[in-house]
Amino acid sequence: MRFFGFLILTALLVVFVGPFVPYWMLMVGAFLLALVLKPGNSAAFFGAGFGFALSWVGLSLYLTIDTGSELGGRMAAILGVQSGTVLMIVTGIVGFLLGAFSSLSGNMLRNLFRKKPDNIYGGR
Repeated sequence: MRFFGFLILTALLVVFVGPFVPYWMLMVGAFLLALVLKPGNSAAFFGAGFGFALSWVGLSLYLTIDTGSELGGRMAAILGVQSGTVLMIVTGIVGFLLGAFSSLSGNMLRNLFRKKPDNIYGGR
């Protein structure tokens, strides 16, 4: 449940806050979400990664279909990629990596300051 909840919260952050702030502020937002919500290492990594990737690919696909423009194909030609679809896949991979590592960093920072048990053997 933590994974899906974190994925949805991250996707909502990217979709609703993303148009108003630069991409690095979204990374700070994912960092703070993981710091506050305590999702766990794997849930933070994969939840935020897939949240960013699905949001970025979904938004680019929506804009391409809604406007009917050839901007994706032209940008792909400028960058030397075969098609706009490949460019969307690369966008998804970059989004996954940015979201995953920023969220994992927030979760690891929280784990760094977590109190460790003094009596690890239970007998003393």
